[in-house]
Amino acid sequence: MKRVGVIGGGQLAWMMGSAAKKLGIELVVQTPSVNDPAVVAAKQQHPMDSTKLDSMSSFFVQARVDDAIATGELAKKSDVITFENEFVDLEALSSLAERGVCFRPRLEALAPLLDKYHQRCYLRDIGIPVPNFVALDLKQNANDLHIFSKFGFPVVLKARRHGYDGQGTYIIKDIQHLESTLEDIKRGRFKASHVEFLLEEFIPFTHELAVIAARSVSGEVVNYPVVETQQQEQVCRRAIAPANISPQVAATIENISRILLNSLDAIGVFGIELFLTADDKVLVNEIAPRTHNSGHFSLDACQTSQFEQHLRAICGLPLGNPSLICPGAVMVNLLGYENSISDYQEKRQLIEAIPNARLHWYGKSESRPGRKLGHVTVLLENPSRDCALEVAQQVESIWYPTQT
Repeated sequence: MKRVGVIGGGQLAWMMGSAAKKLGIELVVQTPSVNDPAVVAAKQQHPMDSTKLDSMSSFFVQARVDDAIATGELAKKSDVITFENEFVDLEALSSLAERGVCFRPRLEALAPLLDKYHQRCYLRDIGIPVPNFVALDLKQNANDLHIFSKFGFPVVLKARRHGYDGQGTYIIKDIQHLESTLEDIKRGRFKASHVEFLLEEFIPFTHELAVIAARSVSGEVVNYPVVETQQQEQVCRRAIAPANISPQVAATIENISRILLNSLDAIGVFGIELFLTADDKVLVNEIAPRTHNSGHFSLDACQTSQFEQHLRAICGLPLGNPSLICPGAVMVNLLGYENSISDYQEKRQLIEAIPNARLHWYGKSESRPGRKLGHVTVLLENPSRDCALEVAQQVESIWYPTQT
């Protein structure tokens, strides 16, 4: 039995629960709220301890994810510590690592990735192709339009830290849009951390792709099938597995993942987002040093889910088979579209009635626009892109009040 400490208590940590049970692993969670999804998963492993908050201390540390003192308490209850998100204080955690606390991935593997500008520099320096980019401090350069015209319009502006699900990412269409965005920034609309940005060229991609890759303690690297992701307002709406790409593109992506994970000496699962251009050129967009939304299809469509794979990697177990168990699959995120308190039971039942549908509901009590409330994966006998899109539209016609 190994006890795995997880910094973060959202749905990614929650989805580790069934894999942990299968592998005989106990989860210990550091998260701010007793109602966070992963706390429920940890409770299920300790049913005798779940009636009172003080009796939950063996598997729950109630604290912010960037609270390194609390992580010290988590370490006392865990054999190894992993991460659900990137909102951690590496400098504060380093003192724990120096005292022998085992983090996987290692803090040194996370360090070049948490700041998007540093991440881009790292990828460029190890020979991985990325869009052209520059660093931009809006406090100092907000009025320097020459910098914004460096790549022409449209251009992409990304917060260097703490941006996710489209937050902190802005596609600037023209000079008027730029001026209105900068005016919002001046008025303090964005968080203080959102003043240091990455400015990058807009890539006229034909497809957005993603791949989940895992690396073991021994250095073995395995890749899941490459998926096509489709975004709306910079939030992943659906993922189609496998992506309709050439063997050459698939081989290029596999090579990129091996170079990256070996260079980082990484242990665990990493999500890699990519652009594919009309001439089959592959560019890396972003790296997530954790399990990733683009790999949720693996829970139902693969021999080994990304969550089981991550636990296998960080616990020193042999990596599992990432292959599909069906010709294809489509995963659709169920995103909030209103401010509401609802479990959407009727809509969930209609979605679950779709043949070969597997719905995962994250148990969140509050809905708000853009919030990830759950996802559904539909296993496909026909792996064509058109078939996948037809099924995705069927799901979305049930979920959303109007097609968006």
